[in-house]
Amino acid sequence: MRRFFSAQWIGCFLGLSLLGATPLWAGKQVTISQKGKKFSEKEITIKVGDEIKFINDDDTAHHLMFKAGGKKVSHKQPKGADPFVHKFEEEGKLKVRCAIHPKMKLKVKVEK
Repeated sequence: MRRFFSAQWIGCFLGLSLLGATPLWAGKQVTISQKGKKFSEKEITIKVGDEIKFINDDDTAHHLMFKAGGKKVSHKQPKGADPFVHKFEEEGKLKVRCAIHPKMKLKVKVEK
């Protein structure tokens, strides 16, 4: 009986994941838009394991730059490019900047 119960739960989780449901243990995804040579937010707080999805909704290219987890991240986003998603694995504070537009700044705080 116990084995059957476990199989039901596994099947339930697999079925939900196939339907596109986010598992409870997964981090959340925050969307940040780039429009008018600005980020849609000036500051955000996220949790370790969360992702930020950067979308270029602007009429110009952007070049995201930041340091997270001791690694430099540099990503060019031409006008109309696919979104860029980054998962944050360590807590800390960082600044996301655009190398092309130096006034574009986003402060990110990653908490446990």
